[in-house]
This record gives sequence, C-alpha cells and structure tokens, in this order.
Amino acid sequence: MEQDIYIAVQTQTFDQNALYRWASEKNSVGATVVFVGKVRDLNLGDQVNGLYLEHYPAMTEKALAEIAAEAKSRWQLQRIAVIHRIGQLNTGDEIVLVAVSSAHRSDAYQANEFIMDYLKTKAPFWKKEQTAQGERWIESKQTDQQAADKW
Repeated sequence: MEQDIYIAVQTQTFDQNALYRWASEKNSVGATVVFVGKVRDLNLGDQVNGLYLEHYPAMTEKALAEIAAEAKSRWQLQRIAVIHRIGQLNTGDEIVLVAVSSAHRSDAYQANEFIMDYLKTKAPFWKKEQTAQGERWIESKQTDQQAADKW
C-alpha cells in the first residue's frame, strides 16, 4: 500500500486489522474510523441466499479513486482505504471496507460516511441477489440518493 489512498476491487477477502494498522500508522493520526459492510440474509422482505457483484474494472477503480480524492479535499485526512469485493458472495461475507484516518475524529467520521454514501450512489457496481424466489438485480434506493445529496 503506497501513498495515502489505497483502492482495491477484488474477489478475495480482506484483512481488517492490516488495513486499520496501515491507516493508523502515522503518529499524527488521532482517529481512525473503519466501516465494514456485510451481505445481509434479508432484503426487501425476502430471504437472501447470496449476492453476485459485477463491475466494469477501469470505470470502477476510477470512480473509487475520485470519491476518495473528493473526501481528502473536503476533510483533513491522513489515509483512506476503500476495498470493495466482487463476484459471488454469501450471506455474512464482508463486501466493503472503508478506513479513514485523521488527526481528529470529526473529520474521520464525516469522511467515512461521505465515502460510503457516495459508494452506494456513484460507484458502478451491479448487484444480483439470489433468493428462494429466484435471482433479481438490486436497484439503488431513494434513501441512498438522499444520503448522498446531503453532502
């Protein structure tokens, strides 16, 4: 992991502890906020058995880097890590990690929430859920757009 922004789109699991240590290693860091999202077993009232994520590689990494750069321009941040998994995931699997470090907790909290809100609305991922009723593509929610609009 080089620089102060680390972006990865990958099929394999990630090591939360290693990413926390990387984000927090500078002595100027006073706060690190780590968010980890997981695949839920229930969505839209239906039991979910799994989730398949697709993406367009060049476009996805560019969008994630732009979101991280925007966060760095808005808040005084030390480091940012954004990891998003793709491919077949099962319920309970970790799907996304956002780690943000700063001298102050307020910047770290706000930047982490901003990045997640923008990931939900601006990152080009396509999600297909597997349920007992069959497969379905997941549309973006109005609440996700409302969360992003507040920034």
